[in-house]
This record gives sequence, structure tokens and C-alpha cells, in this order.
Amino acid sequence: MQSKTLYSQGEHRWVAFARDPSKPEKVIDTNQYMIVNRDQAMLLDPGGIELFSSMLGCVVKEISVEHITHLFASHQDPDIISSLGLWDKALPEATLHSPWIWEGFIRHFGMDSIKYDPIEDSGGSVSLSGLEVEFIPAHYMHSSGNFSVYDKEAKILMSGDIGAALDSVDAPFYVEDFDAHIPKMKYFHQRWMPSNRAKHDWIERVSKLNVDMMCPQHGGIFRGEDFKRFLDWLDTLEVGIAVGSE
Repeated sequence: MQSKTLYSQGEHRWVAFARDPSKPEKVIDTNQYMIVNRDQAMLLDPGGIELFSSMLGCVVKEISVEHITHLFASHQDPDIISSLGLWDKALPEATLHSPWIWEGFIRHFGMDSIKYDPIEDSGGSVSLSGLEVEFIPAHYMHSSGNFSVYDKEAKILMSGDIGAALDSVDAPFYVEDFDAHIPKMKYFHQRWMPSNRAKHDWIERVSKLNVDMMCPQHGGIFRGEDFKRFLDWLDTLEVGIAVGSE
């Protein structure tokens, strides 16, 4: 697995972990993220159980595990959080922030020492050594309880499955040609995003944010004007296409 620093300003950093060539062939490639501020860190969608050892090996090169005080799971999918039971053994003290609706499901992955902090539907925030990180509602995009993460100082939006693309493990970290990237995203969004109303609600929320970088859980990261291009593209895309297709 590779690691890449996306943002660094003083003691405030964003690091991405992705492009794991050793992952099982039929397991989809995922992006994991970590926010570090001073002596605290938060793992965002820390990944599936199958890549825990690779993730841990990358993370400890960046920061001591004692400083990982928070985790975030945008929703309940196993590729996002099935490693929880192993992180539960590795972290001496941490809190998982995730939608309230999924607590009873996520606990099936294993939680003895990690605390669960349910995020209400309206969203919320957490402080990392004084840095406020916001949880932005993204319900039904694609999960019925779902959130994006926004760091206004870094101007980074972690969007979860929104913006996801089915890419190869040797693909670049960043989207380099937006038009060429569309075919990698289109069917995923049409099939996995069930609600045009929810889609427009999320677009309205995040279009008000100052975003330099949008980081999805799969595929390339959007930078600069490609964030606006993505919102414009998604706004006109008809989603929920499986309905009536049988």
C-alpha cells in the first residue's frame, strides 16, 4: 500500500493510503485517509479487515498509534470499517464517529475498547487538538445514514463513496483528465446512488464550502476546478437506474 501526503501546514496534515497491489484480486481498491493535527489523529474510513496489516504498517510510519484518538466511518459498508475489530485491539483509547443509525450494525465488526459516538442526522463536528472537523450530512449517497468530512483549514472534503471511481491499483492518486474519468464513475453513481432528491441536497450543501480537494473512498482525488466540474456533472446525472429495469 502506498501513502501520500495531500496537505501539510505546520503540525496539520492529511495523508492518503491507497493503491495496494497486494490486495485480493476480487476486492475493490479503496482509499483511506488520516487527519493529523498536533498530537491527535483521526482515521477516515479505515478500510476492510483484509488490508488492516498494510494500513497499520503505513500509519505507524506517519504517527504513533497512541496519537490516533478518533476514527470515522461514513457508513456501514465492510470495505470502510470491517477492520474495526483489529483497530479495537491496536488502539489504546479511541472514539469512532459514525451515523447513529448504523451503530447496531457496525458493532458486529467488534468493539470492546473503542467508544462509539453516534452522529445525529443533522451532522456535527469533532476537535483534533483545536482543529474543528465537520461531519456533513450525505444521507442516501448511497447509504441511508451517511456523512462526508470537511476540514475548512485544509479546504479538503472527504466525500466517501460520492465521486468514487472503479480504477486500477496503478492509477495515479489524482484525477488528471476529468472527461476521461467520467466512464469510471458513471455506472457506479447511477446504480449505487438511489435518490435524485438526496443527490441535490448534498450538492447544495457542499457547493457552499471552500474546497480545494475532494477525496473519495475509491479512485482518483479531485483538485481545483475538477471539484466544480464533478458537482455540475453529478447534478445532471440521473441516479437510481435499477428501478424498473428488471
